[in-house]
Amino acid sequence: MKKSIYILTLLLINICFFSCSNDDDLNYQTDFEKSQKAWLDFKATSNNSYQYVVSGGSVFTIYGWETTITVSNGIVIQRHFKYIGTTENIPEEDLEWTENENEINSHPNSNAANPLTLEEIYAKAENEWLIKRKNTDTYFETKNNGLISTCGYTQKGCMDDCFTGIRIKSISTL
Repeated sequence: MKKSIYILTLLLINICFFSCSNDDDLNYQTDFEKSQKAWLDFKATSNNSYQYVVSGGSVFTIYGWETTITVSNGIVIQRHFKYIGTTENIPEEDLEWTENENEINSHPNSNAANPLTLEEIYAKAENEWLIKRKNTDTYFETKNNGLISTCGYTQKGCMDDCFTGIRIKSISTL
């Protein structure tokens, strides 16, 4: 009887150990956690007021774009968009524009980055972009003083514009 209890106890301990082991669900788990700590430090020192620039473009075009998001006290207060490069085929009114507080998202079908706070970007990174999934390549870089610079994934075998995520060119305090 004692031997059975001993074996059963060992079996239960092993089940708990392996079922409770932290089998990370995120790619770049450790790097993400370090960056998230850097974000929390930056948030505190900047009073949650900052500006960041998202860059984008296509492999097959001769132009790209940049979106500058301005956040004050944790609220997006401005989104500025502009095309860069050779832009002769783009209508003049679409080349560059700015949305202020009440106008944000008034250009819904543009290439502009979504007006997200860094708080929301870190949440998307953790809950969407860095999730382990099959048949994808995942990217995570922190070239902005430890803050996210590239975060997202592409489907393996995709040839163009397959990146789901964000590329942040720069981040600065207001």
